[in-house]
Amino acid sequence: MMVLHQPLWMSECLDRWFESSGRRIFAWTKGLHLVFRTWHCVMSTKSLEITTSEGQQYPVHISDQWDPQILTAALQPWQKRKIFIFSQENLWEVATRPILQAMGISAEQCTILNLGQGEQAKHIRNLEAHYDAMIRAGVDRHSLVLAIGGGVVGDYAGFVAATMLRGIAFMQFPSTLLAAVDSSVGGKVAVNAGLGKNMIGNFYQPHLVYCNTSAFAGLPDREWNCGLAEMAKHALLAPNGSMLESLLEHSQQLRVAGSPVLQDAILQSVAFKASVVAADVRERGQRAILNLGHTTAHALESLTQYRRYSHGEAVSRGLVTALLLSRQSKGLPAHRFEAALALLEGMQLPLSTDGFMADDVLQHMVYDKKNSDGQYHFVLLDEHGRAVYGCPVTAAEFRTAWAGQVALFG
Repeated sequence: MMVLHQPLWMSECLDRWFESSGRRIFAWTKGLHLVFRTWHCVMSTKSLEITTSEGQQYPVHISDQWDPQILTAALQPWQKRKIFIFSQENLWEVATRPILQAMGISAEQCTILNLGQGEQAKHIRNLEAHYDAMIRAGVDRHSLVLAIGGGVVGDYAGFVAATMLRGIAFMQFPSTLLAAVDSSVGGKVAVNAGLGKNMIGNFYQPHLVYCNTSAFAGLPDREWNCGLAEMAKHALLAPNGSMLESLLEHSQQLRVAGSPVLQDAILQSVAFKASVVAADVRERGQRAILNLGHTTAHALESLTQYRRYSHGEAVSRGLVTALLLSRQSKGLPAHRFEAALALLEGMQLPLSTDGFMADDVLQHMVYDKKNSDGQYHFVLLDEHGRAVYGCPVTAAEFRTAWAGQVALFG
């Protein structure tokens, strides 16, 4: 095992490359607090430790296997405690069973609570049955929740953990690329109400995040699009363009489950999101930059009644709009603009307007909670490539950018 202890203080705004097992691993910090302190390379597992501004601390492990050494050590404090597993039936062979085996969890020790598919599985109406099942099984304040699945499972199980007995420990095992680079890191947990998605939630950090990239082998293209769009967004936001250059160099290899290139790219993406979230855990300021591309994306989702696009397919289109607006109104340099488009194209993400008119999209932007006083607010990139949130954009400016997107991608 190789362990590299490297304190990375956010106030230094570092941009560094580490050599690990012959590969370049990228890491950086930005802000005021220590984000991650220890870099591990255990066989094929790469890890970082996240510390938030509120003092919560947890490791993130990216691997191409279920590492028994790491997983049994992580379970040690709960070896004789009740364990509650939230997952989905279709994940039993690829994730749930091998995780239980690697952690040494017996059938008698755990209660498995499978969720259905889609956002309906996250509905608040499902909570009562799961709370009751946990109470009947003997849950106490020393119990542990394992969330094994995509974003739906992670959000829901995290909310259950945050609210059961005023908070019990939980761990995240993301089974999709999107969950690995987004929802499993940052501490946002939530359930859906009848009138809105993620309307009831909390900020509650996991005790561990473990991602086995080999488990992505069966993901459909749309799921890959979701995760890659999020990684592209992080690359556009990251300082100095270094992450963008790294992903652009390997863009043709990012859809290979279990590959070292994918592991490294996920770790880069998680490290960046961690650096943003650690300094603004409760989304009161700088964390808003993570909404890059989302103003257009949310409008497209609303326009199509959330039935036509996955979230990632809407975000990738929204990133193009944001880049065009950044070039128009913020002076984003041509070389950064071209490199960003090359990355999105290299990742084979959907970028077209799909025939929608600008005014149709604008009509659905009216409902975006970030807008006010008849203006639309975007996250944009300035002349140095730095993200600026809350940028006002007029309808005329949006129409110009949308026309530019039509010209580029149809």
